[in-house]
Amino acid sequence: MQRTTRERIADRLRGESLSATALAAAFELSTATVIEHVEHIARSLDDSDEQLLVAPPACEDCGFDGFDDRLNEPSRCPECHSENLSPPIFRIE
Repeated sequence: MQRTTRERIADRLRGESLSATALAAAFELSTATVIEHVEHIARSLDDSDEQLLVAPPACEDCGFDGFDDRLNEPSRCPECHSENLSPPIFRIE
């Protein structure tokens, strides 16, 4: 039986930590579609002993990491307005 894209993304996140951009490239999907899948995966893990861990985006210049939306990649830092940001990183443990 062939696994769904969502199942394959979850399997990949069990083995390594990846950004939405890296997952999008690996599965030939848009970043927005990957974010939708990751959100659904997080909800489906609620009844299991696993959880989705998210390293939030952070500004590489000033270190700000208090972004409201921890899943999406922000365009600039609200503190110093830098566009030099690390993306959120996902992993299932």
